[in-house]
Amino acid sequence: MAIPIPNGLFVTGTDTDVGKTQIAAALARLLMERNLVVRPRKPVESGCRREGGRLLPEDAKTLQAAAHSDEPLERICPYPLEPALSPECAAALAGMRLSLDDVQAACLQGNAKTDFLLVEGAGGFYSPLASGVLNADLAAALSMPVLLVTADRLGCIGHTLLAVEAIKHRGLTLAGVVLNWVENHGDPRMNNAADLSRWLGEPVIVTGRFDDNTTTDPGWMQLCPALVALADRLARSNQNLMSRELP
Repeated sequence: MAIPIPNGLFVTGTDTDVGKTQIAAALARLLMERNLVVRPRKPVESGCRREGGRLLPEDAKTLQAAAHSDEPLERICPYPLEPALSPECAAALAGMRLSLDDVQAACLQGNAKTDFLLVEGAGGFYSPLASGVLNADLAAALSMPVLLVTADRLGCIGHTLLAVEAIKHRGLTLAGVVLNWVENHGDPRMNNAADLSRWLGEPVIVTGRFDDNTTTDPGWMQLCPALVALADRLARSNQNLMSRELP
């Protein structure tokens, strides 16, 4: 049975480059289309390129566009970093020392009670995010349900089960697992969706291959159909939460 989801979601991954931003962007658009005010946040982003004398956080820009957000990019991602390293290392090289309070405050700034807070971490659930801070620490501090994104490739079962155990160990609700297509599967007999669903005891969300070159729309929009049921559940939970808080 689906667990009701409070007014927000923390999107994390089993590792880097598993498609977290594309999944978060697709969800942001679906939730916006369901009349929710989505506040996307990627508090720290490393690997940013310089443009016009400033660092441009591409992932945060994608989330901003997907949510049709009128917030400045500096609020969505207040800590862009240039080195393509873990945010902890990149911040240290930039002479910055970010704390858990810093990144938590960045997520909550400008967020009203009726808004839907959509936070994307950096790297995997146990990847360093700030000085002595893991993504797991931020998720626990925000006390939001966690959506886990994993890449559909050899080895993902072990990585996914470890991450799920870590999420539950932190006392957090697992909102779902997305098995995301990121590369050729290899052996055609491999069926990670069936195997993961069996090990987890519930179905995983499976995306298909998408190609940025086949349409003028962003590639992440092709992921929307796979996430409709999750978006509907999030929207219903938002409505239920708001109705309970009305006087």
